[in-house]
Amino acid sequence: MPKTTASESPAPDDALAALSYEEARDELIAVVARLEAGGASLEESLLLWERGEALANRCQQWLDGARERLSAAQGLDRPADADEEDAR
Repeated sequence: MPKTTASESPAPDDALAALSYEEARDELIAVVARLEAGGASLEESLLLWERGEALANRCQQWLDGARERLSAAQGLDRPADADEEDAR
């Protein structure tokens, strides 16, 4: 992965939104490793931090969507009387 320089800006929102969960996670891991390695300027560290926050948010969006899909699927598989028992 090429190094990020202070003159580079984070990818636009549409490019971030196009990342799959795995792509966002892998890039987030690389950003964290770069920050932990140290040696970056303050400006570069801030850019990396901002990118990492954006990537973490994207991963969370994927996880929230997956959770919603699982909940919906579980709701469809439950018999109608199971909902009545839950309400008691």
